[in-house]
Amino acid sequence: MKYVLVTGGVVSGLGKGVTASSIGLILKASGLRVTSIKIDPYLNTDAGTMSPFEHGEVFVLDDGGEVDLDLGNYERFLDITLTRDNNITTGKIYQSVIEKERKGDYLGQTVQVVPHVTNAIQEWIERVAITPVDGEEGPADVCVIELGGTIGDIESMPFIEALGQLSHRAGAGNFCSVHVSLVPVLHVVGEQKTKPTQQSVRGLRSLGLTPNILACRSTTELDGNVKEKLSRFCHVPIENIITLYDVTNIWRVPLLLQDQKAHEVILKSLNLKGYALKPALGEWISRADLCDVLHDPVRVAMVGKYTGLTDSYLSVLKALLHASVACYRKLCVDWVPASDLEDATKKENPNTYKSAWNLLKGADAVLVPGGFGDRGLEGKILAAKYARENRIPYLGICLGMQISVIEFARSVLGLQDANSTEFDPNTQNPCVIFMPEGSKTHMGGTMRLGSRRTYFQCTSSKSAKLYGNRSFVDERHRHRYEVNPDMVPRLEEAGLSFAGKDETGCRMEIVELPTHPYLVGVQFHPEFKSRPGRPSALFLGLVAAACGQLDAVLKKHRTKTCKLTSTHYELPNGSLDGIYSNGNGLHV
Repeated sequence: MKYVLVTGGVVSGLGKGVTASSIGLILKASGLRVTSIKIDPYLNTDAGTMSPFEHGEVFVLDDGGEVDLDLGNYERFLDITLTRDNNITTGKIYQSVIEKERKGDYLGQTVQVVPHVTNAIQEWIERVAITPVDGEEGPADVCVIELGGTIGDIESMPFIEALGQLSHRAGAGNFCSVHVSLVPVLHVVGEQKTKPTQQSVRGLRSLGLTPNILACRSTTELDGNVKEKLSRFCHVPIENIITLYDVTNIWRVPLLLQDQKAHEVILKSLNLKGYALKPALGEWISRADLCDVLHDPVRVAMVGKYTGLTDSYLSVLKALLHASVACYRKLCVDWVPASDLEDATKKENPNTYKSAWNLLKGADAVLVPGGFGDRGLEGKILAAKYARENRIPYLGICLGMQISVIEFARSVLGLQDANSTEFDPNTQNPCVIFMPEGSKTHMGGTMRLGSRRTYFQCTSSKSAKLYGNRSFVDERHRHRYEVNPDMVPRLEEAGLSFAGKDETGCRMEIVELPTHPYLVGVQFHPEFKSRPGRPSALFLGLVAAACGQLDAVLKKHRTKTCKLTSTHYELPNGSLDGIYSNGNGLHV
């Protein structure tokens, strides 16, 4: 097995995840099979109980793993399906070591960080690295490992020691270290400063890891004399110093690496130059170019609780981007804090209230994503009501679906106290209830998680058509509450349609309002399986409806021009994103 390790220095948030994903993509484009591992040194077992404000979104995998958002980047860039074991945390490692100690596997030994914890880390990496994630048999050729945090963090020390031992065990030609660091520009003098990177590399080398490649984040391309200085003080060949300067869109990062021949350096370090092909990135280049020339906007109001940190909804943003590019539109997201739409804000801060409503009313579509807790609940209900009454395209995800059901029950059925038992345990009209199999005492890993099957109840629904008139679809879930099946007959009699249900027929998965241009709510999270070349069907439907293209999109599956997979649009020849518009109608 060949390993590429990506570490970071100076500050966090430099883009190690995107860099690791881009390295994986360019290696895959060179004909190699690639897998990925993310190491998070925090003590949590997984990301499931962490606040989005602390750590960004919780990405959910097919097997139900609640993991770091970087695994979402890996899946989107590499088009692979990872498992919970591809995300290593300190909590998982210590838990496994303690379980072994309790079973007596270390009988007679004093269990220590070295060698027991470091051995457990290496064994975990080696086991996961050979697990196929691309649907093919046999292990991958290269495993890209990203170490979270920055060099010098006390919690990452056992992992750095383990990775140093792994590089020694793997041997020359099987391990390549890429260090992502910051080269800031002080505006006072306008000079690119190398000292932070020098110190970071010195710290990395003192811990037993020597970088083969320096990937330097900067606002502009590194000057030649700056590269020479870094090469001299960091002991890295000048041709192995890559500039990761600011680009127009994220899809240009792999192209940045290719232009600077980073893949050749990696392949040489791993003794793979004789096996790899010239990177085939034609489709990726076309998509990046297309994204830069889009100018007709589509405005989507994102009404949520965590709008202060965009990473809280990272996969939703990516799915919207995939869909907007497929509809040949420039995505404009208007962030609307749900609580700003409520009457309390109108009294306390009228200007904030007015601004939030102006954003909502100026949008071409409304999206209410998932979330927990009652803050902003009434604001989300008001947004759903506005979209329904004004025939604005609406997509509700997880809680957003439940919101649309509650709003319909209140406004159409006249049940003013209709609510979820999550927010009002004593409501007389519980539209949303706690799932029977859920746990009220343990929070971590106790939700309905991972890939579950949804069966379409009829082929005439918009969601069924968008999914290609399949009888079922597999999507990822993360929820504790569900629509109350006892309320379903009354809701359907009033006009709602539950177009998708689980295998029992008792759990509501998809709700639609047939008389509305596009009002769809789903209990699952379709954003987690959206890909740059295959936008999620329901996000494509939302954006297409916002652009006036929905009818054409719904008809496309009947033609030979474009075919549908179980979840996404894809051209038969695998070329660029699928459906595009020239302003006068759709074409492929």
